Amino acid sequence: MQATLTLYELNNLVHEVISRELSREYWVEAELSEARESRGHCYMELIQKDQFGATPVARASAKCWHSQWMLIQPHFERVTGQRIHAGMKVRLKVYAQFHEAYGFSWIVTDIDPDFTLGDQARRRQEIIGQLKQKGVFDLQKELQLPLFCLNIAVVSSETAAGYGDFCQQLRESGFAFNVHLFPAIMQGEQVEESIIKALEQIYELQGNQDSQFSILNSQFDAVVIIRGGGATADMSGFDTLALAENVAQFPLPIITGIGHDRDECVLDMVSFQRVKTPTAAAAFLIDHAQQVLDRINDCEQRIAHTALAQLSALNAQFSTLSSRIPALFSLMKTRQEARLEQTGQRLASIIEKRMERERGRCSIFNVQLSMQASHLVNAQRHRLELLQQRAVSLDPRLLLKRGYSITTLNGHLVRKASDLKAGDEIETRLEQGTVKSIIKE
Repeated sequence: MQATLTLYELNNLVHEVISRELSREYWVEAELSEARESRGHCYMELIQKDQFGATPVARASAKCWHSQWMLIQPHFERVTGQRIHAGMKVRLKVYAQFHEAYGFSWIVTDIDPDFTLGDQARRRQEIIGQLKQKGVFDLQKELQLPLFCLNIAVVSSETAAGYGDFCQQLRESGFAFNVHLFPAIMQGEQVEESIIKALEQIYELQGNQDSQFSILNSQFDAVVIIRGGGATADMSGFDTLALAENVAQFPLPIITGIGHDRDECVLDMVSFQRVKTPTAAAAFLIDHAQQVLDRINDCEQRIAHTALAQLSALNAQFSTLSSRIPALFSLMKTRQEARLEQTGQRLASIIEKRMERERGRCSIFNVQLSMQASHLVNAQRHRLELLQQRAVSLDPRLLLKRGYSITTLNGHLVRKASDLKAGDEIETRLEQGTVKSIIKE
């Protein structure tokens, strides 16, 4: 029967084998799926993903003890500009350790910051390449600050000292800046999500002018993203594709004052204007306002100078014209009098000719009128004679003389016997006298 070992004996055997066979240190490349500090120690979970997918093909635990971590951490953060965090690719110097009670782990004795820095630069270049491929990398640079850039939307931590300095500097400038804060987390893993949310709020208010939160119901002129007083180790949140796309495609000019002196982050590269600090962002806005004011003052002076020059020239012209007016008036008067005299003579001649012509026409009309009147009188006289003859021939007395009579009933001529009835009194007029009769039947 094979001998049976206790768990401690088995683990002790593994410990001896690992100590004997893996006694040296190794440099290993891995991605951090977790990194946390506890009691001065740093505990890490290492993974390696499939190069064609996101599935881990290897996992391991690693620890960096307090005594070593105190030396590694400051150097790493100073070189890379950020803290160790999940998702970061690192190159670690480790040795194997197996403890009978706590199991296996890799003990970290050093971390190569240049490897991580190279990975960050490589990732930053990948993001820049994607932005350029989509055609959005330079969109912010194509925008222009409004001449009167006074309504400012600020994305920052509400408690950040840099935000207070920014506001104070704008207040002391003497310009009427309106600042509206959109609070955001500016450190840690939530930087990307928080800033994008703030930009979405600004975009919604920008499109809704009737909103009760809108400053004086006017549009924002620019957006300022500032981060003052934070650690340089928390810059990774500003090197993300999603945040860069949001900033690059934002319709308002975005000024970044992240507060660091190292190489630009992607957010700086795609923004309209990059400055180092919040106070530098305020100075940029104040300088822009001052330039506009200087232009206005310059234009005012130029307008005043031009107006004075024009007035002087006009006064000189007026004086010259004033001195020439008497002579010009006398000359004009003489010319007009001569023209009036000529016009009067021409008018008199025209009237005389017209009168003579009209007199001739009147003489002709007089002769024609006399002839036509005489002809008309003779025609009407002849017509009267004819009517007189007809009237004489139609005289009823001539008919009575011939033996005819005229019978009337109530003053009306009786033409038919059927018009009479019994009892009617008729009157018959003869040449001499009248006869009244009563109809019996």
